[in-house]
Amino acid sequence: MSLPGLLPELEVIRNDFPILERTVSGGKRLVYLDSANTSQKPQVVIDTMVDHLEHHNANIARAMHALGAESTEAFEGGRDKVAAFLNAPSRDEVIFTKNASEALNLVANTLAWRGPLQVKEGDEILVTEMEHHSNIVPWQMLAERTGATLRWVGLTDDGQLDLSNIDEILNERTKVFAFTWVSNMLGTVNPVAQLAAKARAVGAVSVVDASQAAPQLTVDVQAVGADIVVFTGHKVVGPTGIGVLWGRTEVLDALPPFLGGGEMIATVTMAKSTYAPIPHKFEAGTPPIVEAVGLGAAVDYLRAVGLDAIHAHEQAITAYALEGLSSIPGLKVLGPLDAALRGGAISFEMAGVHPHDIAQVLDTRGIAVRAGHHCAKPAHARFGVQASTRMSSYLYTTPQEIDALIEGLNYTRSYFKVD
Repeated sequence: MSLPGLLPELEVIRNDFPILERTVSGGKRLVYLDSANTSQKPQVVIDTMVDHLEHHNANIARAMHALGAESTEAFEGGRDKVAAFLNAPSRDEVIFTKNASEALNLVANTLAWRGPLQVKEGDEILVTEMEHHSNIVPWQMLAERTGATLRWVGLTDDGQLDLSNIDEILNERTKVFAFTWVSNMLGTVNPVAQLAAKARAVGAVSVVDASQAAPQLTVDVQAVGADIVVFTGHKVVGPTGIGVLWGRTEVLDALPPFLGGGEMIATVTMAKSTYAPIPHKFEAGTPPIVEAVGLGAAVDYLRAVGLDAIHAHEQAITAYALEGLSSIPGLKVLGPLDAALRGGAISFEMAGVHPHDIAQVLDTRGIAVRAGHHCAKPAHARFGVQASTRMSSYLYTTPQEIDALIEGLNYTRSYFKVD
């Protein structure tokens, strides 16, 4: 089957991902629909990381030998590739962290410390009700530590941000506005450039969680106009254990260091230390070296396929999935029903069957989905549900895999006798 918008060489793409060839559940072909949780990895990423470990492994920036120089070059090459992926004005604005959660915690923690951007009692922090816990909890902790007030943007019944009172809750008291680009639970795509402009107009620092956007949309930090953009490596066909914090130079310069030690120093005496300039100011200790090298290969891979083509593929698959899901009695999709308004993650509930039971039955048929609250309890509470089932596609997903999901869901209904 072919749909308008699908990647033209989909089978070639799929051949790049060796795990898609394996079988599960007693010989059934794997149908992987959990890419919003973590994406699968192409052979070039695997090979790049293995090659580094086999031939170039050494610590960076401190080993005074050939392997050390090669490893440093490969690590910093990963930074160059990520900077190009983001259209960053400077490679020094790219900070490597362990994951997106650490990147968000880095910003939230350093904003509590003395400096020109310090958040204080009486200030306000604004988030949204659709955030991943990683973009809620650090801001709650910042509010508790500083005496600031946490406020949030609510949601409409169709799963979009309710911006009807944005000019009231985003005001001169707001010091931080943190929001997701694409919801990991509702799939909603938010107007990030518009939101960043509103934050800038009142002097607030804007922080964008692009963890679900970076895999499927072009992330041009200059076009977005935000102060901080973060994403995680393992959702962009890269390895686990590495995240990216991009920040405007003047914002990163204004923040104090997060952790101490390693290459983040300029000088150290027993009385006082001074710190390295960005990006190293925020990269204490031995960083995730081979992970940065692998992430560089991953973003190179996505750029070679083309983010516009990947986005078109995601929209085609998402529209096909929404149509199939609408045919199942008692199934309700959470979030926008128009594929043009959302990303490739679709959460849903099925009357009479618990999400964990749905996922378990699908697993016996070789279909991998996620069930639970997806680290977005407030968004689930907004719609009166404790948990949901989530299917999430990516550039390697085929219409036939969506057909298998729909068939599996109909089988689940009959298995639990909810007809």
